[in-house]
Amino acid sequence: MTVDPRLADLRRQTFAALRPPPKLALSDWAERNLRLPAGVSATPGPVRLWEFQRGLADAIGDPTIPRVTCLKAVRCGYSTLLVAAVAAYASNDPCPVLMLVPTTDDARNFMVHHLEPVAEVTPALSGLFADDDIASRNTLTAKRYPGGSLKVIAARAPRALRAHTAKVLLADEVDGMEVTAEGNPLLLAEKRTLSYPDRKIVTGSTPTDSETSMIAAEYEKSDRRVFECLCPECHEHSEILWRDIRWTEGDPDSAAWCCPECGCLIPESRKGEIVAKGHWRATRPEVKGHAGFKLTALVSLMPNASWPNLIREFLAAKGRPDSLKVFVNTVLAETWRDDAGEELDESLLASRREAIGLDRLPPEVLYLTGGADVQKDRIELTSLGWTGDGDALVLGHEIIWGDPAEGDTWAEFDDLLRRDFRHPNGGALRYDAAMVDSGDGGMTDQVYQFARPRVGRRIFPLKGVAGFKRPLVERAKTRGIALQLVGVDVAKQRLLNALLAGTGWRFSDSLSDEWFSQLTAERRVVRYSRGQPAARFERIVGRRAEALDCVVYAMAARALVGVAVDRREAELASKALPKPTPNVVKSAWLER
Repeated sequence: MTVDPRLADLRRQTFAALRPPPKLALSDWAERNLRLPAGVSATPGPVRLWEFQRGLADAIGDPTIPRVTCLKAVRCGYSTLLVAAVAAYASNDPCPVLMLVPTTDDARNFMVHHLEPVAEVTPALSGLFADDDIASRNTLTAKRYPGGSLKVIAARAPRALRAHTAKVLLADEVDGMEVTAEGNPLLLAEKRTLSYPDRKIVTGSTPTDSETSMIAAEYEKSDRRVFECLCPECHEHSEILWRDIRWTEGDPDSAAWCCPECGCLIPESRKGEIVAKGHWRATRPEVKGHAGFKLTALVSLMPNASWPNLIREFLAAKGRPDSLKVFVNTVLAETWRDDAGEELDESLLASRREAIGLDRLPPEVLYLTGGADVQKDRIELTSLGWTGDGDALVLGHEIIWGDPAEGDTWAEFDDLLRRDFRHPNGGALRYDAAMVDSGDGGMTDQVYQFARPRVGRRIFPLKGVAGFKRPLVERAKTRGIALQLVGVDVAKQRLLNALLAGTGWRFSDSLSDEWFSQLTAERRVVRYSRGQPAARFERIVGRRAEALDCVVYAMAARALVGVAVDRREAELASKALPKPTPNVVKSAWLER
């Protein structure tokens, strides 16, 4: 039987109309639909992705790849890709989406400063998160849309995960998440996706320490893709590594990439060209279903990520371990290897004593902070001088013997904190801030009673809190006083890095051998907690650690001082003593 060609053609057209159109790759969808407002992007308007972003975006949107890991630097546009992923799922493939971020502030920031502004200016998302029937169920960190929902949850509150299931999990800055009593928040979040056979898990983060980095461990399990740029001279593709960035000493603007294949120098002016012709290459192609991307700032086309700018950042950071660690983590997307388990040599540190002290201030000292540890029969005080460049000078360690339950002991301690010290430039220096440990439950009331009327002099009680992912100082109000929460592990790590590097710290010859023994009384080790590697400081058996504690508290006190360097230099050049700061007790009726 002969079929009428016109009927066959009509049949093909009918089936073509009924067949769903092929899905766009996430990169294409984002460039066709997504718009960025001025408050979100320095280049507002339709999204235009760089080549390295396209490969990552398409893996995030590919249903055949269940897991995507991104070991990333900053200034690479990763936040834009997360917004694109949420928007694409909400408009094209609605389903329950769960986003995990380190803190509640991070959750609010993503919604308020990223997703909501983009949704307001993107026609494809118009009204999607504000439907009249479901708007009443939306909250700041939870949005519903037809066929699905988005919930943004803080890792610090892992119990909130119990009430949710999701097909898509987006976890951002996983190295900023701490393992809690509930367990590893990332693993807990992944369990909320088990009911979906076609689940999608996307994790991304700048890395931290090599021993404890979750994102580095995930990347190692993946197919480990690297972005390779095309050399315009030899036409070979190679990854841009920091060791291949060249510049003339003293002239960062001469920066160029040395192609490892042919040795030719590619200037910054051709960076856009070689990135546009780059591609991702899997270094472990045998791994299936887990795409891993290492994304460094060396390929970023943002103006502040130019090679000359990155060189300037490196030159400013290389002399200080803490600053260099930030550069390695956030620019090169590499983990930082601390000298874990290495003990400080107390004799070597003691040999660095020099003729400085509270009565012999070096002219470069511009600030003075104190850290005090309270024991049952004494109060110990360490005084740190600080230069404008951030170097620390341990100028003295003093002990006030007496029962802290008695007022005379505190009066003597207060006299120490009221002293003026003659500065070589002609003026006088006094304590800019001091912190007193209130962690000993037996002395908490006495510390609060002492500090409360002296807050105007920046004398605060503190409580030490463990964890390497906490801020150095965080304010918490309790019992009517501004209690300072000090990240003691963070401070000890900074101190350890600097002392091992031999930079940034100087010591008075008034310090005893016992003081150096106490300063080096703890070592950094890595133990497994709830199946996860966790770093911590452990006391060396037989050592006391009051000197170490006092130094940590005085380091934290420096974070409370914001006087500009030029202003302080002018003050110290004056021969007039600074006016004493009166004790001011705030009346309760002012708050009524």
